[in-house]
Parts: sequence; C-alpha cells; structure tokens
Amino acid sequence: MRKSRGAESGSEITARLVRGDKAAWDAFVGRYNPVVFAAVRKVLARGQFDAADINDVTQDVFVRLCKEDFRLIRRYEPDRAALSTWLTVVATSTALDFVRKKRAVRVALDDLPEEVASVDPVEPQDKLKIPDGLLSPRQALVMELIFERDMDVAEAASLLGVNPQTVRSTQHKALVKLRRHFEAVGRTAQG
Repeated sequence: MRKSRGAESGSEITARLVRGDKAAWDAFVGRYNPVVFAAVRKVLARGQFDAADINDVTQDVFVRLCKEDFRLIRRYEPDRAALSTWLTVVATSTALDFVRKKRAVRVALDDLPEEVASVDPVEPQDKLKIPDGLLSPRQALVMELIFERDMDVAEAASLLGVNPQTVRSTQHKALVKLRRHFEAVGRTAQG
C-alpha cells in the first residue's frame, strides 16, 4: 500500500530535502512553518519582541536548516524524535539565541555620558581592627604586604624569600580566619 505525500516519514522528507528537491522544500516549509512559528512565538512572547521579530526568527530557523548543504537537517535522527518535535527544539534554540544576542547588545563606554560611567572613589572611614593574636605573625605580615603595601604575590614572595604558592596559601588561611571571626562578630551583633 502506498503512502500519500502527507504521510511521509521524517526521514523520507529530509532525504528529499537534502537531494535539493525544490517541491519538497516548498511543501516542507508550508507544512512545518506553523510548528516553527509557534515555538518561536512561545520564546519571544516572554520579552519585548514584536511580530516582525517573530517572523524574522521563524525565517532564520529555515535559513539555519538549509545552511551548509542542509547540514542541520542531515543530523536529524528520526528514531529519536518526530520531525515536528525536532523542529520545535531547533526553533526554540534559534529563538533563544536571538534573545541572547539582543540582551548582549552593549553600548561602548566612549558613548556613555561621563556622569553615567563615573564612580566616586570610596575610602574606608576607619581602618579595620584585627584583634591581636587572631593571625599568626607570618599571616599578619603577608596581609600587610598585600593589602597595605599593595604588593602582588610574587613581590611579597620575593621580599620574604619564599615560594609564591606559600604566600598564596598563607593569605588564604588568614582570610579564612578573618572571615570566621567577623561572621561570628556579625552574628553576635545581630543576636
């Protein structure tokens, strides 16, 4: 028994498409445009997008499908999903890419007015008081070199005559002690 054109399987449709059958492409677009359009509209409905954006992205899906000699269509696996399901995934992915690109549009820093990009320098009013004996002498020295004298790890290591990893490890241990101490002070002040 012979199947009608409407009953073609996904693999039969895609095989005709990759052979360059123009009638098959026209029928494919006519048949699956509503599926693609609905998937795109569902994604774009969440944002500030209009009907023109939905139509553009829908068209981009079909362009994406036939690019590079139908590379994407050749990757369709009919045993994993129905063609309409697979097209919904492709359309959703294309629409999400569009949304990400729209969000990623950035204004060049030179194009911003000075008052928008400027930041007032903030200096601490009071120097942080670290309780005596909280840090070991070596930890206190490493913290002073890095945070008060603005040395980088390599400079501090050279000055102390140790490996830079030793300075990083000492700094890390000191920061952990400080964090625990000030978290406890904060809890006491709140409670």
